[in-house]
Amino acid sequence: MATMITSECINCGACEPECPNTAIYQGGVEWEFNGAKHPALAADIFYIVPEKCTECVGFHDHEACAAVCPVDCCIPNPDIPETEAQLIARAKELHPETDFGTSFPSRFSKEGAAPAAPAAGAPKAAAAAAPPPSAAVAAPPPAPVAAAVPAAAEVSFDIPPLHDWEVPIECFRCEGAYAVPYRHLRSGVVLYCPFCNGSYVVTTTLYEHVSRALNEFASRWDAAFEKFREQRQRELEEFEERQRAALAAFNDSLRGISKTVKPPGAPRKRAWIFG
Repeated sequence: MATMITSECINCGACEPECPNTAIYQGGVEWEFNGAKHPALAADIFYIVPEKCTECVGFHDHEACAAVCPVDCCIPNPDIPETEAQLIARAKELHPETDFGTSFPSRFSKEGAAPAAPAAGAPKAAAAAAPPPSAAVAAPPPAPVAAAVPAAAEVSFDIPPLHDWEVPIECFRCEGAYAVPYRHLRSGVVLYCPFCNGSYVVTTTLYEHVSRALNEFASRWDAAFEKFREQRQRELEEFEERQRAALAAFNDSLRGISKTVKPPGAPRKRAWIFG
C-alpha cells in the first residue's frame, strides 16, 4: 500500500530529500506529474502523492521516508493497498531510464512467506515392505542411537540497534512527552514538540550523556546474553550425553528381555524326578 504522512508530522523536512520518486511535498505546495501541476494534498504538513509513491520498491528494501522520520509519522495508507508488482511497474513508469532487473530491492523481500502446501492428491511415502513369514531374517541387535534433541529456542526479544533507539524527550513548555530516534539526537539539532510545536535544541551535554548511557547498557546487555548462551550450550551438551547413556541402557535392557523369553523350539533344561 502507498505511504502516507499523518497529522503528527512536525514539518522537519527530513523525509523529502530521501524519496527516490520526488513524491513528498511540503504542505501547501502544488505537486507535479508529467509536466502538469496539481493542487496540494495538505496545507499545513508534508504529504506524499500516492500516484508517485512506490514504497521505495526498486530502490531500497525499506521505506526511506519512514526510516528518517523522527516522530514515526510515515506509515502505510490502509486505504490504498498495492502489490509489489504494481509498485515496481510504477517505478519503471516514473524512471524509464533505469534498468531495475529481476532482483530489485523491495521491502516485500524481507517479509516471510508461508511454506507452500503440498499438492492435492500427492502420493504418500510408501511403507517399507515386511519380509514374508517364511523368510529367515537375522536381525542384528539395535545399536544405540543418539536421541533427537530439538535445538534450544532462541530468546524471543532483543534490544533495537542503537541508531533506532527511541530516546524520550519531555517538552519544557507543555510537558508533553515524545520520543526521537537516537540517530537524530545530535548536538545542535532542533527538535519540535508534536503537541505544541515548541522547539528543543539538543545540547552537547545531553548528547554525551545519552550516548554514554546507551553504549554502556548495550555492552552489558550483549555480555549477559553471551554468558547465557555459553551456559545454555553446556547444559544442552550435558543433557544430550545423559540421554545417550539412557538410550544405550534401554537397548541393553531390551536385549536382556529377548534372552529371557525362550522362542518355540529352543532347547530347554529338563526337570529330573528321582524316585
